[in-house]
Order: sequence, then C-alpha cells, then structure tokens
Amino acid sequence: MKIRSILIAVLFVGLLILPIVFRGRYWAFEAIPASRSEVVFWHFWGGEDRDVVDDVVDRFNQSQTDYFVRAIAMPGNNLQAKLFLSVAGGAPPDIVNQDDPVLADWGERGVIHAIDEIAPLEEVQAVRGWMLDSAQRLSVYNNRMYGICNGLDIRALYYNRTALDRIGAGPPATLGQLDAIANAIAPFDQVVNPHQFGYLPDSRRLWAWGYVFGGNFYEPESGIVTVGSPEIINALRWMKSYAVRYGSDNISAFRKGDQSLPGKTFPLLPVADEDVIGRYVLIMDGQWRVRNINAFQERRRQQGLAVPEFGVCPLPTPSAGPGISPRQKAGWVNGNFFVVPRGARNTAGAWAFAKFWIGYEDPEQAAKTCAAGGWIPVSQSVTHSKGFQDYLQSNPLFETFVDLAASPNQFPTPQVVGAAMFRRTVEGAAYEAMNNVTKPVEEILADAQQRIQRQLNRFKPASLSE
Repeated sequence: MKIRSILIAVLFVGLLILPIVFRGRYWAFEAIPASRSEVVFWHFWGGEDRDVVDDVVDRFNQSQTDYFVRAIAMPGNNLQAKLFLSVAGGAPPDIVNQDDPVLADWGERGVIHAIDEIAPLEEVQAVRGWMLDSAQRLSVYNNRMYGICNGLDIRALYYNRTALDRIGAGPPATLGQLDAIANAIAPFDQVVNPHQFGYLPDSRRLWAWGYVFGGNFYEPESGIVTVGSPEIINALRWMKSYAVRYGSDNISAFRKGDQSLPGKTFPLLPVADEDVIGRYVLIMDGQWRVRNINAFQERRRQQGLAVPEFGVCPLPTPSAGPGISPRQKAGWVNGNFFVVPRGARNTAGAWAFAKFWIGYEDPEQAAKTCAAGGWIPVSQSVTHSKGFQDYLQSNPLFETFVDLAASPNQFPTPQVVGAAMFRRTVEGAAYEAMNNVTKPVEEILADAQQRIQRQLNRFKPASLSE
C-alpha cells in the first residue's frame, strides 16, 4: 500500500508539472498583474483552434482588471484522469472545457460544481434562459446547470449540387426524395460495388435519425429507456434497408475505402483533379466541414480546375404513419461546455471567463470567437450580432447549421449517469442491425434497451427512485 501511495503521488506531481512545462504561450512563472487573481483554464484544442482559444484568452485578459486567465492545453484522451487526480489532490484547475457526455457522471460524483453553487442563482437562470434550447440541453442535468455550453455541433446533410443538377434533382426534403437520389446514383439492384454512392446511412447516426422519426431514447421524468420505441425501430429499419439493398459486405468494403483517403479528406469532395463528384453525393456531417469545402474550392480555382458547387440542407423527414411522428429540423446535437471542478480556487473568475466566451454580456466578442473557430453560437444574441452576420455572408453554407441550432428539435445524448455507455450501446445496436440483415431490428433494440436500463438503474438518482 505504501508503494502504491508513492506511485500515485509521483503520478500526481507529474500531472502538475507537465502543464507548467508545456503550457504553450504562457510560461510557468509569468508574472500575474498585481491587481488580478489567476484563473487556470484547461482545454484540449490544438492546431488552428489553439490559436483561436489563445485569442479569446488574450481578449478576456485585456477586457478587465480583476482576473488573468492562463490557458493550458491538455491534449490526448486522459484529461478525465488528470482532472480526477487534480480534484483528489486538492489542486484542480478553475475551469475545464469538455465535449464528452460526462455532465451527469461528474455531477453525481461530486467532481464538478453545479453552476448555481459558484454564481448567483438569478444570473445562472438568466444565462440559461438566454441560451438556445440545444445549448441548454447540453448544460443541464437533473434541472440544474452543471455545465456552460460554449459551442454547438450540429449535423446536417451536405450535397454535391453539381451532381444533383446532372440528374435533375434538388436537395431532398423527404426520405423518399433521398432514397430516389441514392437509387439514381447507385441503383439499389446492382450487385457490383460502385465507385461512388448517392447516400449511405452511418450506424453512428441512429441518434440523429431516431429524433427525425419522432423518437426519444429516454424519458427523464420516469428514468425509462425507450431505445426500443416504434419511432427508433422505424428509423433503424430505414437505415438497414440500405444494407439489405446494397449488401452489408459491399457497404463495409466501401466504408473501408473512406479510411484510405489521404489525411482528413472529406469523402464528399472529389480527390482526382478531373473529377467533380467524390465518393458520395450526399453525406451527413457537421459544420466544421464548411472549412474543408471552402479550402477545396479555393484550391481548384487557383489551379484553374472545374469547381463543383455544394449545399447543405436539414435532415429529410419520413412520411407520417404508425410509429412515425416526423420532426422538422431535427437531429442530434453535441458541443463543447465548461465545467468548474470542486476545489477550484477562483470560481468567480471562471464564471466571468465563461460569460465572456459565450457573449452573454458582449455578443460581439463571442461573434469574433465563433467566426474565427467556425463555431456555432449558443445564443441568438450572438447569431444576430453584426460580426457573426458578416461571417455568414462570406460562409453561406454555415447558415443552415446555425438555423438548425435554433430549432427546438435538436437533442443531445441523454444527460444521465452512464451517458457514454448509453451512447456506445445505441451505436453498437445500429451497427449490428446494419451488418446482420437477418436479425430483426426489434430484437436488437430490445436487447440494447434492456442492457442500458439495467446499467442506469444501478446509478439512478434519488429523485427518480422515489
């Protein structure tokens, strides 16, 4: 036990030293202005996004005289272990950025504060009401704010407008139209694996399609998992229909080809200079791909090559019917959010920095951040600001994502203890259904629902146990 304690102590010391050595532009012993208190900020951003973060920190530090934020990049997959060690050791950061579904777990474990514990309740409620519904859902667990959403990730349907023009089609508004486009590009009855598809459902996106079909994966009032509800069943049946028509082996082989593309190539984009159509004509993805499309088109223009046009539309809706209650502008949302660890020394500074980042008191500051990072604002106040409207003028593809973020039909992974397991199990069930075309969807989802419910019951909060 003594040796184990020593090893833990060594690990903890190493945890504290590494950020000091590698904290980037802020060195270990940089002097803090005498009138200010330090706010230690952990985040995971790197590359171009790291520069955006550093700029936000600089602007905050220049905006007032009370606090001084030090941004410390914590790349890699072990941020949670580092955070837990720092909280246990009594030396946590003051504010942490996160994007995994951990809010309920960390809140129940006492790793993070509820925001009303570190800020005036009236102000917390005002910030919550100021946010979009989608941002609120990413910030709230058990009807209390435990996080402060600072950026949204929305999925929509990208399409190659040039390819659609060739077949006389427009962006699909219904699943029937989407299926027709897919069949026109790669006929459902062909046996040979084509070199491109119109559209292929991704098993990870059952979350999005389940909400489009009108389903809910969980009922928070009762704590009941509803993964096997008729709407989710019908959504997965539709997704599975592509595996049945094309053959799951053909789809699997084609997907592996996506992974062989150079770098982080967006498979909607043609790789060869002579092509104007990539591996797909339509594909679901997030707003960050706008940057890829802009760079691709600019490179083609500079080289004097044909430049295909692209568009973005909401996820198409199915026809209403038994077990299908279509939602317009629906889908699965996730994003980034701040948390304040227990034991943080400067909670007031953390709250001030979070409000500055999201633009609660100055929307134009947040507009600068969102425009620089290609991030979706968490409030209409920022969206409607001049700075962000100017950004949309020069990035029209981004506008669909911003519009969808304001829809009341964008839902995250349920905020429950065990949310990460919930998410993996649902995605695993969809993967099984699309790779085992003989096994009934109902059976697969019923099994997933039972496993999730059993796990959630082990950690059910007292408010749901009464």
